[in-house]
Amino acid sequence: MKPLNLLQSMVAAPVHAVARQTPVEQAALLSERLGRSIWFKREDLQPVFSFKLRGAYARMVRLKPEERQRGVVAASAGNHAQGVALAAARLGVQARVIMPCTTPAIKVDAVRRLGAEVILHGDAYDSAQARAHAECGQTGAVFIHPFDDPDVIAGQGSVAIELLRQLPEPPDAVFVPVGGGGLLAGIAVAIKCLSPETRVIGVEPEGAASFAAALKAGKPVDIGPVNLFADGVAVRKVGQWPFRLAADRVDEMIAVSVDEICAAVHDVFLDTRAVIEPAGALGVAGIHRYLARGGQGKTLVAINSGANIGFERMAHVIERAEIGAGREILFAATIPERAGSFLEFCRALGQRELTEFNYRYGSHEQAHVFVGLRMDGGPEQRGELYSRLKARGYEVLDLTDNELARDHLRHLVGGRAPGDQRELLYRFRFPERPGALETFLTGLAGRWSISLFHYRNHGSAHGRVLAGFLVPAYQQQAFEGFLASTGYPWEAVNDRAADFFLADRLQEQKGLVSRRDAEGKRFTVANSFEPGFAP
Repeated sequence: MKPLNLLQSMVAAPVHAVARQTPVEQAALLSERLGRSIWFKREDLQPVFSFKLRGAYARMVRLKPEERQRGVVAASAGNHAQGVALAAARLGVQARVIMPCTTPAIKVDAVRRLGAEVILHGDAYDSAQARAHAECGQTGAVFIHPFDDPDVIAGQGSVAIELLRQLPEPPDAVFVPVGGGGLLAGIAVAIKCLSPETRVIGVEPEGAASFAAALKAGKPVDIGPVNLFADGVAVRKVGQWPFRLAADRVDEMIAVSVDEICAAVHDVFLDTRAVIEPAGALGVAGIHRYLARGGQGKTLVAINSGANIGFERMAHVIERAEIGAGREILFAATIPERAGSFLEFCRALGQRELTEFNYRYGSHEQAHVFVGLRMDGGPEQRGELYSRLKARGYEVLDLTDNELARDHLRHLVGGRAPGDQRELLYRFRFPERPGALETFLTGLAGRWSISLFHYRNHGSAHGRVLAGFLVPAYQQQAFEGFLASTGYPWEAVNDRAADFFLADRLQEQKGLVSRRDAEGKRFTVANSFEPGFAP
């Protein structure tokens, strides 16, 4: 199909029988921060929370009567599936959708509610597609491709037609999320026909950059297993039609990390109070990466392509957003194992907001801590902090960009309680403000040793803390008097959860045992901290 014919199909496509003309909104906060005019095309506001229903309806409305009787089959990680299901409901067509088993439940449930039959198969889109083709061969149903079809591409291109009508003047660049390439191809054809000076920039996740690989190879290629974090664009091989139409019209391809995607989700939330899915945030993440490497242009538009994010996924997004935006640093440090060293180290950090602090007694000579700090000054401020800590004799290892540390090692800061000393575990609620930990340690003043400490900022008014202390039985009353004097809510860990995690039968697996003191009162000795045990 020639580009002009495709453009005519875009204009004529009756997508608004099911799709809304979504707004183009200026991102005031992001614009101010980046010194550009940043706009969002809000495809997350569609009835199925994604642009995909445009292409699905544009293809299905052209089905012949006999094809409608046979029904349709689609393969999708979720958004195209919802578009097909809605279009089928409007057109009175039976639909069967094959979805990967890894598809978030929110998308699977949405497709079923729209009346389509759902079959879960395989771990990624390509396995689902193979099963869909097999279904078509057995039943004679029509396969509705999510991206490799000119009618689908024409429907997706209607996003750009709307965009150019809505803006007061053509943008300098449009940033498009890329999976199979249908949205990119539709937008590229429309933009280059109607506003050839506007740059079209495709954005893919690192680990799923199939369109960039196709450009390098000169044809669509299978890149093998892909990163499934942004499941809406987790495609191993782009379509022939999208590649043919977009290869010569895309000005640039950008790949972004998981952390950058999470930071972009946060950016969109700050400006819109809407939570979009990882794939939908690719455009915003691409703008950040584009400007960081010297990209030009005053007016930049991100296509916010979808908002079908599972609630359980939000925790991971929140965890990584601050790092992706450069607002949180993570590092490990070695401190001497002696009375008062914990307080000295906290004072050396200065009045900065702690986001995480993990400590566990390691040996009689030294201890290792894992620290998260909120920083707003960029790499220079990070370097100044590390230099100051090293000048005071602390060994420091920067872990901010270390994925293994972010995902796992932060939870494995461990050792064992010294000898046979009496260790008590307590839960606290610290006020979520700089200096709260230092105030606590100043009151402790080296009278009792801390053997374990775990804190993580959870975004609430109070930080939840699990701490272990070495307290002889005869000092129990004095110690609890100190706890009462802090003003921080606290309680001893002696519930059934502690019994389960600290039971003798789990000693080998968990390194945790329980004992009783001379008075018969239960206390615990913990040799490592499990993240699931956090109060």
